[in-house]
Amino acid sequence: MLARPLDALAFGDETAQSLGLPLGWARLAIVTAASLTTAAAVAAGGTIGFVGLIAPHAARLLVEAHHTRLIPASALLGALLLLLADDVARTVLAPLELPAGVLTAALGGPFFLYLLKTRQHDWGVQR
Repeated sequence: MLARPLDALAFGDETAQSLGLPLGWARLAIVTAASLTTAAAVAAGGTIGFVGLIAPHAARLLVEAHHTRLIPASALLGALLLLLADDVARTVLAPLELPAGVLTAALGGPFFLYLLKTRQHDWGVQR
């Protein structure tokens, strides 16, 4: 439901406002929806570390920034990542079981270092 406002905000405040987007309402709706879905996911699944951070960035590398494709791709990629992390956590040291959050954190740290290294020009940082 919020894919179009997200796409409009990606072009900046002035452009979004010129397209008729009420900025205050859009930001409130986006933050509220993100907070409620995050709270529901953590309440249902426990803390799973970097999955909610890795999946959108990895999906952006695959399907670019169009939110009507990015949001479903992020959800599917996050589910797949957690499924694989849980499977590896249950089998790698059997009969002991690692928390899936340990594996997602082990993937998330290097992934974010990679993003920082390759995307420095996007944030105005010179190499």
